[in-house]
Amino acid sequence: MAGNTFGKLLKLTTFGESHGEALGGIIDGCPAGIHLDFDFIQAEMQRRKPGQSSIVTQRKEEDEVQFLSGIFEGKTTGTPIGFIIPNTNQKSDDYSHIKDSYRPSHADYVYEQKYGIRDYRGGGRSSARETASRVVGGAIAKQIIAKIKINAFVSSVGEIFIDKPYQDLDFSKIESNSVRCPDLATAEKMENHIKEIKKQGDTVGGTITCVIQNVPIGLGEPVFDKLHAELGKAMLSINAVKGFEFGSGFCGAKMKGSEHNDSYNTDGTTKSNLSGGIQGGISNGMDIYFRVAFKPVATLIQKQEVLTNQGDIIEQQGKGRHDPCVVPRAVPIVEAMAALVIADYILFNDIYSSNSNEYLYLRFG
Repeated sequence: MAGNTFGKLLKLTTFGESHGEALGGIIDGCPAGIHLDFDFIQAEMQRRKPGQSSIVTQRKEEDEVQFLSGIFEGKTTGTPIGFIIPNTNQKSDDYSHIKDSYRPSHADYVYEQKYGIRDYRGGGRSSARETASRVVGGAIAKQIIAKIKINAFVSSVGEIFIDKPYQDLDFSKIESNSVRCPDLATAEKMENHIKEIKKQGDTVGGTITCVIQNVPIGLGEPVFDKLHAELGKAMLSINAVKGFEFGSGFCGAKMKGSEHNDSYNTDGTTKSNLSGGIQGGISNGMDIYFRVAFKPVATLIQKQEVLTNQGDIIEQQGKGRHDPCVVPRAVPIVEAMAALVIADYILFNDIYSSNSNEYLYLRFG
């Protein structure tokens, strides 16, 4: 299987399955001499871990990271950083009933058709549990680019949306509720809706908005490595993601150019920011903001029709521990992938930029 590595200079390769012995990864290209805050890394893992509230899967995993290489006396050495995250609460028997069948909208059928074999225990490699390794990589990337702020939050669940621009939100309130929505009144509605959906044995989708601030001008490599293209790839690689839009997004398609153009101020900033902080594939110093759409979880705790490996259609009910809505736990994953992209492009600019001192400041302060 190819496709397990992300990044160009700062590379993250992940391995492991949902019900295997462990997940893990290798981070290659990390600069030497970075003091790592291991408490911060573990705190990021706690934001993603299962079993953290009543509205997520009740699988109990502490997701404690064990670093194996690339770190000495708390500092990165510049060599590959190897790590594992042991699985401690597998219940593989919960999936024995799907050994010979393919769940709708899962990767079961296509994996078996492509590889001739599949790990049916929790989806194996196709499970969203793989994203735990991404959060480790993102937590280290955030420390490479410590001056850049990355905040993601749940902006919708089903038909419930925040009706305010992100500039009017207090990001410090994101972690104050289990949904990770900074608008507390909306968060309460979202949480109640998720609980009701869970009672029905059903699932619901939602969106996450991410805002990246203090980004320098000049990140992005036209033509095929535009910054927004790489962010889009990063987000679309996350399990259950169905859409990505940045800046004005699809709403911009309804506007006239005279309405959409971002007029300049004398210092090079812009009066509006419908461009979403990126023009021509290159960051312009304004906030980068984008939305990521997540589909409803495909596993339902209710009866539905499935295809068997004998070509029959039968009725089957899902079992096990599953998220009724993925977006609360996906917030740190979105941040992690954004951090990996930005850190990768910061390092790329260090190679040749005439403003390299600015980038070094953003990295190390």
